[in-house]
Amino acid sequence: MRIIAGKYKAKRLVSPKTDKTRPTLDRVKEALFSILEPYLYEAKILDLFSGTGNLGLESISRGASFAWMNDKEKLSISTIISNTKLTKSEKYVKITNKDYIKCLNQIINESIKFNIIFLDPPYESNLGIKSLEIIASNQILEKNGIVVYETDKTFINNLKDVSILNEFGDLVCVDTRNYGNVILKLYKWRDF
Repeated sequence: MRIIAGKYKAKRLVSPKTDKTRPTLDRVKEALFSILEPYLYEAKILDLFSGTGNLGLESISRGASFAWMNDKEKLSISTIISNTKLTKSEKYVKITNKDYIKCLNQIINESIKFNIIFLDPPYESNLGIKSLEIIASNQILEKNGIVVYETDKTFINNLKDVSILNEFGDLVCVDTRNYGNVILKLYKWRDF
């Protein structure tokens, strides 16, 4: 796993040897960041299920000004800290070790809004859907921001009603991309 582009380009990142962390594949990350390029300059990033810090650090490398990286697993937090030190990006990040709801509540209480929000929870869970509901109802996404929800075909195929992923209030799915088994769903605020 490595940083693909920007000021930390080619920097190798640490990835823990555990099945609890599933870093976004380089080919998926490359395609994703091509989509996100217009959003990145001076952006504030939230990587809610950060794992290794891969997406937050790639964002910083490409011009984002700040990345809040959160994970509830202690091993993930130590990996994020290691990768932050490897890239010498400590002054650009905030790292929290919390359950995703506690992290979102802290963000809401501090009235912080983000330009890009990454949701990459365990694929077999409903944590992405619950996160999207909270994000939409508390408007922690900037007006012109984007949410990236990474999941897989198995999770989508097991949903009773796939249409629940289309919109969360005024936060609507504007694009879906498939990369093998990986599915990226992109959300933006509805245009009025």
